[in-house]
Amino acid sequence: MSPFAAAMLAVSLTLGVAGCAVTSGQSTVGQYVDDATITTRVKARMAKDPQVSAMRIEVNTLNGVVQLAGFATSEAERAEAARIVREVPDVKDVRNNIVVRPAQ
Repeated sequence: MSPFAAAMLAVSLTLGVAGCAVTSGQSTVGQYVDDATITTRVKARMAKDPQVSAMRIEVNTLNGVVQLAGFATSEAERAEAARIVREVPDVKDVRNNIVVRPAQ
């Protein structure tokens, strides 16, 4: 799947469920939409970045705090993923739980 197609899929899925429900910890539908927007922006930027594999990294946002999980092939990829998140508007904090697992 091309990076553009992956980004479009992420946008479609995120926006498609944006109005369905407020999850635990989110006080309003507006906060849910804000978090979904942040997640979509992060995933789209990761899909465009050749240093980051957006398919191996999970992105979740709760109240503006973005949590990254999954695997990177190097510390540089892990750091780049966190840098991308920090550049997205309205991100309050980044929790980088990406594990480095070198390619074999």
